Amino acid sequence: MSPQAWLALAVAALAVAIAGWHDWRLRRLLRQMESRHRLQPPEGHGRWSELQRLLVRHQDEARLRKRRLVDRLGAYRAVANALPDAVVVIERNTQRILWFNDAATPLLGLRFPRDRNASIVTATAPLPMAQWLAMGRKAEPMNDVPSPANESLRLNVRLIPYSDAFWLLVARDVSKLTHLEQMRRDFVANVSHELRTPLTVLHGYLDILEPDEDDDEGARMFNEMRQQSSRMAQLVEDLLTLSRLEAQEHQDEEQVSMASMLATLRREAEALSRGRHRITVADQAGVDLVGSTKELHSAFSNLISNAVRYTPADGAITVTFAREGAGAALRVQDSGFGIPPMHLPRITERFYRVSTSRSRESGGTGLGLSIVKHVLNNHGARLEIASEVGKGSTFTCHFDATRVATREP
Repeated sequence: MSPQAWLALAVAALAVAIAGWHDWRLRRLLRQMESRHRLQPPEGHGRWSELQRLLVRHQDEARLRKRRLVDRLGAYRAVANALPDAVVVIERNTQRILWFNDAATPLLGLRFPRDRNASIVTATAPLPMAQWLAMGRKAEPMNDVPSPANESLRLNVRLIPYSDAFWLLVARDVSKLTHLEQMRRDFVANVSHELRTPLTVLHGYLDILEPDEDDDEGARMFNEMRQQSSRMAQLVEDLLTLSRLEAQEHQDEEQVSMASMLATLRREAEALSRGRHRITVADQAGVDLVGSTKELHSAFSNLISNAVRYTPADGAITVTFAREGAGAALRVQDSGFGIPPMHLPRITERFYRVSTSRSRESGGTGLGLSIVKHVLNNHGARLEIASEVGKGSTFTCHFDATRVATREP
């Protein structure tokens, strides 16, 4: 064999050896990476050592990021477990429980690992979770519901759809607040009952007594006392009505004759107006309502009396009862002073007044709209308020189809 052939053979053998060595280094490095063990820094120099050194640096950085994420996740879990409210993460499509904090055990009865991946509907029975979750983003908070773990606890349950795939359920213990609210209701009811008798006696004596005909100042003071005692008596009656409505002690339901109701409301509005307003009552529905005649009359009467009180002389007041899809609506529209937008969210609160001086002059108690709201809540209805300053207000009571009945002749 010639020297050139031996040289070519030697070069080929060297190339094969070099390629084999590189293949061995590559396989070794791949095995180390697949084993998920921490790579050791290389001791030599060269391309493979530089590559391994770079991989070691990236691996250390990835481990550091992972450690930071794990520490942060642990901190978030510790914060969630420290919360007094029950927090449950739910998968939206399957309604499965993915995670819950420690407070979910005493408040909702959830236990780990039993309820991990369980259905929230089954795990929190007898709460009406299925119907509530079906409403999705429109689900209103469940207020004052008994705890599945302890019936003596009262919960406020709220649904937070924070993403398309997951929902957050938050349950708060409101037992103390419920107890305090009940104490407040009992206090108001008891005080109102105690005030009713002396006010009745006082008002009765004022009706009997008459001042001298020549005593103009005495007559003015006497009329003022009679007016204020009547206002106090009305305030006591409104407080008692509101206490009963808040306790949901409403009357037995019946078919309410709306023709008679509207006729009565017209007479009351005309008597209160004394000819100072243009009053129109339109019965366009041709149906009756199902509910408590006394409660509905109280709500509608409060809306109309407010319209009369807060509408200047020569103003117009229109009461319309009409169909609204399968339901019905009673609308009270006036051309009065109007309500600024900032007051609308709080207008149904007890004793909340837009204008204190104007309310005192009109003789209102500040409880009318609160009574309206509670009456409608007891009837599954809602109150809608639209107002513009200087142009008037419109109060609409919306009733669904379950509250509509065919009018009897």
